[in-house]
Amino acid sequence: MKIGELAKRSGLSAFTIRYYERIGLLPYADRDRSSRRDYDPEILIWIEFLGRLKTTGMPIRDMLRYAALRKQGDATVPERQAMLETHRDQVRDRVAELQQCLLVLDQKIAGYAGEDQRMTDDDAATGKSKRKPAGARQARTR
Repeated sequence: MKIGELAKRSGLSAFTIRYYERIGLLPYADRDRSSRRDYDPEILIWIEFLGRLKTTGMPIRDMLRYAALRKQGDATVPERQAMLETHRDQVRDRVAELQQCLLVLDQKIAGYAGEDQRMTDDDAATGKSKRKPAGARQARTR
């Protein structure tokens, strides 16, 4: 598969694909007779996995470390597994933190909905607000 098709199917730009190849996240592609990159379709699975790591916040240096270990073969499986387990724990912590933030936002939104209802109820009961606008107090004389 040529780089244009890979870009289209992966959602990455051709520039990003070449950059990932240059820094070692993607293996160097085979070349055709015209010296153009010719990628194996299996690369799409690896690109999708890299995208997941990126989305979950894995730093590029850790992705590079993982890619280098992957390239070394099965002897590095325990180390790769440990890296992913550590990252998974960090993702879980972040998800829990985001859940707490979501709860606070939901409570704040519900509070605003309640405030609107209170203001509607108060206006209906009194006809107008009893508070004077800011700065409406009379100055005292000395």
